[in-house]
Amino acid sequence: MRDVAVIGAGMIKFGKTPEYSPAQMGGDAARSALEQAGIDASRIQATFCGNIGNAPNLAQRVNGEMGVSGIPAFNHENACASSSAAFRQAVLAVAHDLYDYVLVVGVENMTVHIAMGVVGTGPLVLPHGANLEADNGMLMPAGFALTGRRHMHEFGTTAEQFARIAVKNHRNSARNPYAQYQRTFTLEEVLHSRMVCDPLTLYQCCPIGDGAAAVILTTAEMARRHTTRPVFVRGSVLTSGRYKASAEGPPRIEACVRAAQECYETAGIGPEDVDVVELHDCFTIHELLAYEDLGFCPKGEGGRFIDEGLSDYGGKVVVNPSGGLLSKGHPIGATGVAQLVEVVWHLQGVCGERQVPNARVGLTHNGGGFGPGNEPGAMSITILST
Repeated sequence: MRDVAVIGAGMIKFGKTPEYSPAQMGGDAARSALEQAGIDASRIQATFCGNIGNAPNLAQRVNGEMGVSGIPAFNHENACASSSAAFRQAVLAVAHDLYDYVLVVGVENMTVHIAMGVVGTGPLVLPHGANLEADNGMLMPAGFALTGRRHMHEFGTTAEQFARIAVKNHRNSARNPYAQYQRTFTLEEVLHSRMVCDPLTLYQCCPIGDGAAAVILTTAEMARRHTTRPVFVRGSVLTSGRYKASAEGPPRIEACVRAAQECYETAGIGPEDVDVVELHDCFTIHELLAYEDLGFCPKGEGGRFIDEGLSDYGGKVVVNPSGGLLSKGHPIGATGVAQLVEVVWHLQGVCGERQVPNARVGLTHNGGGFGPGNEPGAMSITILST
């Protein structure tokens, strides 16, 4: 197989832009990635698109925005991991000599979903006062809150420790011009924001928003012809949950543990080698679990990890320098590629005041939906390096 590299990465500012069509968003992100790669859209041989429910044939529509037609276009839906799943398929396509240059784009316009009251074929929001859980059962905040409560019971983790993750990520987003929110919060403000599902308060939950992100992939050999700052794909793993995987033992996301172990082995590194991480902090509890599941600290010590600043600048590994899903935003289909874009930029050294110093190895962690055993329906881990 051929080695694969990223030669261009781009995204648009996340926010609420219902007037901005998904194809337009994807086209703008793609053009930004092409500009960084220094190639024309006519060089793209295939497009891989992640989106959860905006439009059929969205990859083809994004191609149209770039003035491209007649090439293979692949559309992927895998809940919140839609575009990271698209990225993995694109990596495999280049590695197996199917294409030399491919575009991967993630897109979502969630404010359109809200206006329609749907995401895909199911309900996203209902009018104020409607009893959504009565019709649909436990929703995402409750699922993570239960896991967080169990972690508190098992290990003495505190509500303040979960809240410190939100303080860190909101602070990071204030330095990110692409973030949906650029406001800092104190620990007290996070703890006293509206209760969503104990111990999760409002500022510990990711927002609704719109956005798009894109990367250009080619072979490692060709990458060196285009840029002095290629970023190499060292490992890309996609897995899903298993029945009863998390029913016994301490709280964990077993699919994450498996995917991370496989990705570390493929890349030939360990968690101690990672400099920068963009992980799926849909809720603060998920970030704390990921500290442990990705091997950055022992099981049960995620609270200490955040207390001691080990996931912040100057710590052991910088986690979510973009602000993460909590503050950068979580336009569902765009999230996986947006994480990759952020890590690529840090490895290229182009992140300005939020730059992670001397970043050489980066990791992205992107979960999607619920699958068997209350595990993720999809779990994607990617390792990149200079």
